[in-house]
Amino acid sequence: MSNSTTTMVFLLMEFPGMRDLQVFYAMIFSLIYLMTIMGNLFIVVVTTLDKSLYTPMYFFLRNLSILDSCYISVTVPKFCMNSLLGTSSISKAGCVAQVFLVLFFAFVELLFLTIMAHDRFAAICRPLHYPVIMSPHLCVHSTLVSLLSGLIYAALHTIKTFQLPFCHSHAVQQLFCDVPSLLKLSCSDTFYNQIMMLISGSVFGGGCFIYIIKSYIHIFSTVLRFPVGADRKKAFSTCVPHILVVSVFLSTGSYVYLGPSAMSAGVLRMILSVFYSVVPPLFNPIIYSLRNEQIKYAIRKLMTRMFYSECVLRIKGGFLFHSSHSHAFGNKSK
Repeated sequence: MSNSTTTMVFLLMEFPGMRDLQVFYAMIFSLIYLMTIMGNLFIVVVTTLDKSLYTPMYFFLRNLSILDSCYISVTVPKFCMNSLLGTSSISKAGCVAQVFLVLFFAFVELLFLTIMAHDRFAAICRPLHYPVIMSPHLCVHSTLVSLLSGLIYAALHTIKTFQLPFCHSHAVQQLFCDVPSLLKLSCSDTFYNQIMMLISGSVFGGGCFIYIIKSYIHIFSTVLRFPVGADRKKAFSTCVPHILVVSVFLSTGSYVYLGPSAMSAGVLRMILSVFYSVVPPLFNPIIYSLRNEQIKYAIRKLMTRMFYSECVLRIKGGFLFHSSHSHAFGNKSK
């Protein structure tokens, strides 16, 4: 341990390719980032301005959109900046921030997706008890509990990771700082850290996944008893995309964080990290807006209101201009 040093700078891995390809990657990820931010911001604006969307489902959808905007902002801007500047360095403080925020947002994201599955279960399987099951009081409290538990979970793993000495290398084999990549750089025994990450990840992720699957088994068994028509189609169009997002998020995240280190190395691991850190924030607005009739109706209503307001302002502006011009002309005639 005598040659272990206090690492102040880490080096992040890049996608393979020459300088021109790095610029191309930066442009692609910048476009994805802008699309994600605009899509999620649009959902936040629509669900906030339209009072008919003040329901538990859209309350959590609005929170999920805010969370996704923050989640993707932790990793993608830094990657794009490094690719454009031709560097791969990140400070230790920046690395600590990335580890903490990625864990926090991923933890809360999965909790929100689980609560949204519970919301769908209550709406479809217990419609008469829905206002009691998903009361405003419960929605606010579940959101606060999710945020608090996410802070505790992220702080615990971040502190335990950066208590380790790093002396083997400063090169993180990942697009951003994460716990599995940093554990490989430590020159001390990381068995306790790996066991803690395996147990906490399995209990938390496995528990959420089991609850989501159980909820959707009840949902589909109820939906299949519906007569063939709009109600069944609406239920499936709402639930199936939710299952796909959860499956991609959990499967790729579990492979990177809980899989054997020898199997989750190299370019494959980098690609999988994109699937759990970039794909869910990108596709959540598409799934929950373009396939949702209430959201589409709210968008049309908002656009009509904006168009009407613009026309009224133009008419008033033209009337004021005409009145002032006529008044000035009259004064000049006098």
